Amino acid sequence: MSETKSPLPRQVADAYVDDLIALDPVTGTYLGVKESASRLPDFSPAGQEALAELARTTLARLDEAERRPGADSDAERRCGRLLRERLTAELAVFDADEHLRAVGNMSTPGHAVRNVFTVMPTRSDEDWALIAERLRAVPDALAGYRASLQLGLERKLFASPRPTGTFIGQLTEWTDTDGSGRGWYEDFAAAGPEALRAELSEAAGAATGALRTLRDWLRDVYAPAIEGAPDVVGRERYARWTRYYNGTDLDLDEAYAYGWAEFHPLLGEMEREAEKILPGAGTPWVALAHLDEHGRHIVGVEEVRAWLQGLMDRAVEELDGTHFELAERVRKVESRIAPPGGAAAPYYTPPTEDFSRPGCTWLPTMGETRFPVYDLVSTWYHEGVPGHHLQLAQWTHVAGNLSRYQATVGMVSANVEGWALYAERLMDELGYLKDPEERLGYLDAQMMRAVRVIVDIGMHLELQIPADSPFHPGERWTPELAQEFFGAHSSRPADFVESELTRYLTIPGQAIGYKLGERAWLLGREKARERHGAAFDLKSWHMAALSQGALGLDDLVDELSRL
Repeated sequence: MSETKSPLPRQVADAYVDDLIALDPVTGTYLGVKESASRLPDFSPAGQEALAELARTTLARLDEAERRPGADSDAERRCGRLLRERLTAELAVFDADEHLRAVGNMSTPGHAVRNVFTVMPTRSDEDWALIAERLRAVPDALAGYRASLQLGLERKLFASPRPTGTFIGQLTEWTDTDGSGRGWYEDFAAAGPEALRAELSEAAGAATGALRTLRDWLRDVYAPAIEGAPDVVGRERYARWTRYYNGTDLDLDEAYAYGWAEFHPLLGEMEREAEKILPGAGTPWVALAHLDEHGRHIVGVEEVRAWLQGLMDRAVEELDGTHFELAERVRKVESRIAPPGGAAAPYYTPPTEDFSRPGCTWLPTMGETRFPVYDLVSTWYHEGVPGHHLQLAQWTHVAGNLSRYQATVGMVSANVEGWALYAERLMDELGYLKDPEERLGYLDAQMMRAVRVIVDIGMHLELQIPADSPFHPGERWTPELAQEFFGAHSSRPADFVESELTRYLTIPGQAIGYKLGERAWLLGREKARERHGAAFDLKSWHMAALSQGALGLDDLVDELSRL
C-alpha cells in the first residue's frame, strides 16, 4: 500500500483507491487512469486473494486512522464509516468464496473484460495501440477466471445452472456476432487505424479464441458438473449479498412485505391510468400491449439514440436553475447504443474523473428497430437526467470536497438505484409525465421495481405467496413462478423477462435496492422537510444530497435528514 504519514480516514480511503487501481485496471479505465489502459485484472484465485488482502490491510490502517485527532469530524467520520462498511461487506463475500462461482448474464469477469473496451478512448493511434495491448491480455485474464471457476468446482461451490446456460449463449454470440465466424472483438478492432490493422486483427483474433475456449469449457465441463444444483441461494447467502448491495442488514421478511404493500396500490393506479388509454381494457397490460402496436414510437436505432439524447438535453435545460444547480461539465451526458450480446436492461457509465469521457447512457436494442416511447421516457429519467447521471457526475464534480473513494469506487448500489428511482418519481411530481402513455410507462416501471422486491426475496428464500395475492396464493416461490408472475405484471417482452429473472439469479439482492433505496430517499427528504418547515428548499436539498458521495442505506436516511 502506498505510504502516508499518520493518515486520517479520507487519506486511507484514497490510498486504497490508488492500490485498488494497481490490482484492477478495469476500474482504472472507468476512472480515466491512462496507465491502466493496457492491462486487465488477474481473475485467478491468487489475484482475488490479493484484492482481499488489500481490503484487510486497509481496514487495519483505518483502525489506526480513526484514533487520530480530527478523525471525528463529519467529513472523516462519514468516509471512515463508508470505507469500513464496504470493505467488510466485500470481505464477507470473498470469505464465502463467492468469486469462485461468478457466472451469470452480467457482472462476471467475462463481462468486465469485454465491456471495458467500450469506454476506452479511440481518438488517436496511441489510443489504439493501448487497445491492441489490452486485447493481447484477454487470454490470460479469461484463463485466470476459468481457474477460479475450476477451484469452485473442486470445492463444490456451484453457480446457478440457469444463468450458466445464458452465459454460454452470450459467449457464443460474442464469438460469432453475425454467423460468419467473426467475433465481437474483431468487429471492435476493425474501426482502428490502417497502420495498426494487422496488429489489432491478430490481437482481436486471439481474444475471440480465448472466449471460445472459455465457452467450450463452460459448456463441456462446467455445466454438466453443476447440473441439478439449485438456482436460488438460500437465506444465508442472500443476506450476505443484500448487505453487499444495500449497505445494511435488511429485515428480509419486512422488505418482502413492503414489496407487496407497494404492489397493490400501484396496480390500482395503473388500472385507472390504463382507462384513459384504452377504456375497458381490463388490465393495464392490455393497454400497454395496445401501445406497443398503436402508441408513439421511434423507428431506427440511430433515431432512437438521437431522440434519447434530446430528451436528456431538454431535461438538463429545464431542471438546471429550477430544481438543481449544475456545473457546466455535469450538464454533458451522451446517449449510446449498447454492444450486442449483453443483458436486456439499459445502463449508465459515469464520467472519468477529469470528465474527458462524459457520463453515458446505454440502450440495448435486442435486435429491435422500433421503440415505444412509453417504455423510454421514465427509463431515461432514471438512467440519465435527473437520475444516475446527475448523481454520479455530481459526485465526480465535488470529489475534491469528499474523498476519491466516496466519489467513485465506494458506491453502494441501493443508494444509486434508489436515487434514480426517486428521480423518476420526481419527474412525475414535477408534471413531466402528464401524457397518459408516458405516465402509464412510468407506473409500469415502478411496478417492475416492486415486483423485483417480491420475486427476488421470495424465490431465493422460497417464501410463501400471501393469501391475498392475485397469483398462486399460498404456494412457495420458485424461479418458474417468479418468471410467470413478472411476465404477467410487466409490459416487457418475453426475452426481457427471461433476462431479468436470470439477472436476479446472477446477482441476488441487487434488484431489491431500487425500491428500498427509493424508500430511503423519500424518507430522508420528508424528515428534512419536517426539520426545516416552510424554509425547506428542494433545490438546495437536492444539491446537498447529491454532493454527499456514497452512503449505504444504514446511513443514508440519517444523513439526508440532516441536510
